[in-house]
Amino acid sequence: MLLLAAACIVAFVLLLYMVSPLISPKSLKLPGAHVVVTGGSSGIGKCIAIECYKQGAFITLIARDENKLLQTKKEIEKYSVNDKQVVLCISVDVSKDYEQVENVLKQAQEKLGPVDMLVNCAGTSVTGKFEDIEVNSFERLMAVNYLGSVYPSRAVIATMKERRMGRIVFVSSQAGQLGLFGYTAYSPTKFALRGLAEALQMEVKPYNVYVTVAYPPDTDTPGFAEESKTKPLETKLISETSSVCQAEQVARVIVKDAIQGNFNSSVGSDGYMLSILTSGMSPVTSITEGLQQVVCMGIFRIIGLFYLGSFDSIVRRCMMQREKSESADKTE
Repeated sequence: MLLLAAACIVAFVLLLYMVSPLISPKSLKLPGAHVVVTGGSSGIGKCIAIECYKQGAFITLIARDENKLLQTKKEIEKYSVNDKQVVLCISVDVSKDYEQVENVLKQAQEKLGPVDMLVNCAGTSVTGKFEDIEVNSFERLMAVNYLGSVYPSRAVIATMKERRMGRIVFVSSQAGQLGLFGYTAYSPTKFALRGLAEALQMEVKPYNVYVTVAYPPDTDTPGFAEESKTKPLETKLISETSSVCQAEQVARVIVKDAIQGNFNSSVGSDGYMLSILTSGMSPVTSITEGLQQVVCMGIFRIIGLFYLGSFDSIVRRCMMQREKSESADKTE
């Protein structure tokens, strides 16, 4: 009887693997495609642009710093695979004026054709204790990290639906899956992208347009180096529990998941576990993905509780050390 049950389970799993490719979206072909990358002058955004250019795409780079854009353009053009490829640079703040964002994207589409894939990578970070962070920092981060993704997406979505094809990528963060000490201003903006992505995916899926949310871990970028200068001790100690990834590695994973139409994009074993743990009611790209979530959720929750316990221990230990130090200073 047990053998029969085991055979049925194996047969069911094999059937899911066979059926899964039939219901998954067709991969987007990058050769000749028009890819727009916001925040594309450095870090993960630049590496994503390079990865797409290597595969034959036409690139529109959007960022605020015109000098950085021109330097990045020269760097990307070294990876051309044919003489027809173009890198277009546009200097604009994607978080301030929707009409301006809409106009520059119209200009880009007039030059390079309709946008096949939009990668929303513009973002910034501020770390610190909740009561120490300036109130205007909360407003600024929400504008850049959230509205800076809403505006470009809003500008291209209608054309994608009309063409019945397209990809939209939101680059969130592992801090958009798990709230951590020191990220009270940053985490909510990245969590917001998840809600936007889930609602938008439900709207556009019938039109063969697919949304990807990327959750990169700590990544070796200029932004991460700048952020590390102001991290509280607790945040630094928690960050040490995971390794820092290279931007090129993260970019390859994001591009691969985006062209395949995967909703979740994560890097490494920790990233995979977090994606399973936080899947909730998020869309799945295949039956196989859903099955993995069902099977792994319980054991990953147990592992996750150990992580949370260790994080709480770090915070408590730092608090006690700080109080002891303050008490010693008062007695001197």
